[in-house]
Amino acid sequence: MALTDEKIKDLEGKALDIRRSIIEMLIEAKTGHTAGPLDMTDIFTYLYFIALKHDPKKPDWQYRDRVVLSNGHICPVLYATMAHSGYFPVSELKTLRKFGSRLQGHPHREWLPMLETSSGPLGSGLSQAVGMAIAERIDTGRTGSKQMYCFLGDGELDEGQNWEAIMLAGRERLGNLTVVVDRNNIQIDGFTEDIMPLNPLPDKWRAFNWHVQEVDGHNFRAIDEAFGQARAVSDRPSVIIAYTIPGKGVPEFEGKFEWHGKAPTTPEEIEQVKRALWNVRTLGGKIQSENESA
Repeated sequence: MALTDEKIKDLEGKALDIRRSIIEMLIEAKTGHTAGPLDMTDIFTYLYFIALKHDPKKPDWQYRDRVVLSNGHICPVLYATMAHSGYFPVSELKTLRKFGSRLQGHPHREWLPMLETSSGPLGSGLSQAVGMAIAERIDTGRTGSKQMYCFLGDGELDEGQNWEAIMLAGRERLGNLTVVVDRNNIQIDGFTEDIMPLNPLPDKWRAFNWHVQEVDGHNFRAIDEAFGQARAVSDRPSVIIAYTIPGKGVPEFEGKFEWHGKAPTTPEEIEQVKRALWNVRTLGGKIQSENESA
C-alpha cells in the first residue's frame, strides 16, 4: 500500500526528531561519526516505523525480522531509531561512547541484547546476514518467513569478503535477504571513486544474480516502493542502492567526507547544526526553516 501524504509527514517528523537525537548524542560524546548516521536517517525511520516486523517490548520475539548493521560506525542512527521506536529510553542516548554505557561506538550484542550482531570490522556483516538467511530456510523449508536486512557502506565494498557473500547469496537465491547500500560516495579517506572506484555498481550486483534497485535515499515514496519490491521478489536476494547525501540536514556538513568520522565540537559547528535542525518544521512533506514563509 502506497504511503499517504499524512504518513509521509509523520515519517518526516520522526526523522527530524531522530536527526536531532543523533546530534545531541554526538555533541555529548564529543566523538563519533556524523555524516553516515544523518544520511541514513530516512531509511532507518522507514524501516523501523513501516517495514520491519518487530516488537520493541519483546526484542527476542521469535518471528521478528533481523537487522544487521555491517557498517557499525553509523550506529548512532540505529540507536536513535531504536530508542524512538521504544526499545529503550531516549534519555539513554546521551550515554553514547561513555564508559559502562550499553551504547558503544560500534554495536556490542552482549551489552545491548536487542541487537542481532556486534559489528565494527567492516566487511563481515553481509556474511552474517547470508548465514541467517540460509539458516532460516533450513529451519522453515522456505525463504519468506523472516526478512534479513543488512546495511552496508559503499566504501565498505572495498572489502573482498563482501563479494564472496554476494556470490553465495546469489547462488543460493536467498529471497529473504535485502541489502541496503548507503551510496553516499564518501569514506574516511575521501571520495569513493577517487580511492577505489565502485562504478558501475548496479551492474556488479546484477552479475551475481541479485535483484537491483536504485533509489533516492531521502524520498519516502521511493523508499517505500523499493522495500515493497524487495519483499515481493522471492527467487533471489535484493539490494537497494540508496543514493544519499552525507551529513543530510546540515548544509555546512553535506557532501563533505571530512564529516565521516568526527562529531561537531566547536561552538561554530554546534551553532550550525542547531540552526539547521532545530529552527525547522515539517510542512507539506518538506523540512522548512521556521523563518521561511509558508
